[in-house]
Amino acid sequence: MIGYIKGKVLSAVDNVVLLENNGIGYEITCSNSVFEKLLADKQGEVYTYLAVRDDAVSLYGFISLEEKNMFLKLITVSGVGPKMGITVLSSIDIPSLATMIATSDIKGLSKIKGLGKKTAERIIVELREKVEASYKQDTDKTQEPIIDQTKEDEDAIIALMSLGFTKSECVRAIKQAKENGVKTIEQLIAYCIKNIK
Repeated sequence: MIGYIKGKVLSAVDNVVLLENNGIGYEITCSNSVFEKLLADKQGEVYTYLAVRDDAVSLYGFISLEEKNMFLKLITVSGVGPKMGITVLSSIDIPSLATMIATSDIKGLSKIKGLGKKTAERIIVELREKVEASYKQDTDKTQEPIIDQTKEDEDAIIALMSLGFTKSECVRAIKQAKENGVKTIEQLIAYCIKNIK
């Protein structure tokens, strides 16, 4: 499995980058954020996912592990393949997508080109169920609770857990965000993604 590549950009067209590393050129289909960064810098690094099908082998690239984790979760949803996963990640940033899933924003998610209402519903239902199950199973009693935890805090924790963070990491980061005056769920998620260590 190829999980990470760092190298020089040889060509870049329609979100497909040819990245050279040690004399080998890797053709990688990227989300918009990766494509634009690699195009601007003429070099860089990507976290990758190798998709193997009967008729094709494709490499997909991501700007961060959070973006890759969200992609891996998206493609577990029935009817969402790697191409649709990349389309979703190219259409919306990670904090906004995580917020839509956590708040069950079907209308917002179905605005993504090529993503119908039924698929948007499936993404929200299936990903929320998986994350909520692990959220409820987490019995870590040593973590410090959030003072006056709201529904928005819980949604933010679920959104962050959908990106691969642990419940205790999320609780600590949200507590810190609230101490710094962060209020809305979108701001909470964005703050936590930047600050979870």
